[in-house]
This record gives sequence, C-alpha cells and structure tokens, in this order.
Amino acid sequence: MNMTVYGAEEKCASCIHLPSARETMEWLEAAITRKYPEIEFSFTYVDIDEPGTKEDHIYYANAIKDDEYFYPLVVAEGDVIAEGNPRLKEIYERIEQWKSNREEQL
Repeated sequence: MNMTVYGAEEKCASCIHLPSARETMEWLEAAITRKYPEIEFSFTYVDIDEPGTKEDHIYYANAIKDDEYFYPLVVAEGDVIAEGNPRLKEIYERIEQWKSNREEQL
C-alpha cells in the first residue's frame, strides 16, 4: 500500500503545537507498520513547495496551497484518508477497508 504525506517545512499558523508534516509521516509509518506487519507499505513525503514532477504530487501540492486541503495531507492509493492533524483510528479504518476490498478481489 502506497501512502504519501504532503506538507511543508514551515508549520501552518494553527499547527504551532503539532509535529511537523515530516514528523507526522514518521509517526504514522511507525504506528501503521507495527499494527499491520502483514501489509507492505511504502511511505513518501512530498514538500508542497517542491513537489517534483509527478502529476499527483503537483496536484495535491497546489490543492493545499489553494486551501482545498490542510496539511499534513495523507493520501493512500490515490485516496485522501486524512488531513490536518491525522487520527490513527480513521486511518486504520481506511486501511481495513482497503484490506477487505483487496481480499475480495483475490
């Protein structure tokens, strides 16, 4: 499962007491891989100020800059699963849905 976390080095004004987007990704990676050791995860961090050349990275970086989403923004398999201060419970629910759908396809 591919997960991408979008953020910026500079914290947003309402995020002063929260970890940075990069720290959030590291925290999510540790928690998720510990809970789901049977799933192979790939985590990517994308700085919205330097999103690179991939279309989806540019799209989400621009959407965050246009205030369509808050960062850190967590995207898994092309679906937005969390934004702002991500909640593990909600992310786990989305992983369970993905896992269930995947098992049905097999």
